[in-house]
Amino acid sequence: MADTSKIREHMEVIGSCGNPVGKVDRVEGISIKLTKDGPAARGEHHYIPVDWVQRVDLHVHLSKPAADVQEEWQAHPVKEGDYMAENADRP
Repeated sequence: MADTSKIREHMEVIGSCGNPVGKVDRVEGISIKLTKDGPAARGEHHYIPVDWVQRVDLHVHLSKPAADVQEEWQAHPVKEGDYMAENADRP
């Protein structure tokens, strides 16, 4: 997992495909709360797990494509066990 302590307010969040997902509102525990003003946000905050962060530089880069992130994000903070590790069922 990437060093999420480098995540700052209003950093752009980018999917692994290179497309934008949204902007960081803040980190809340094991969640990144996205701002509600992004085009796909439709005026609502969405939350994604910090486990999806691949790296942080000027942007927050995720290990999932933007379309998958927008399909799986939640309207509430992520709780332990909400998402299974992607490779958990593989030996």
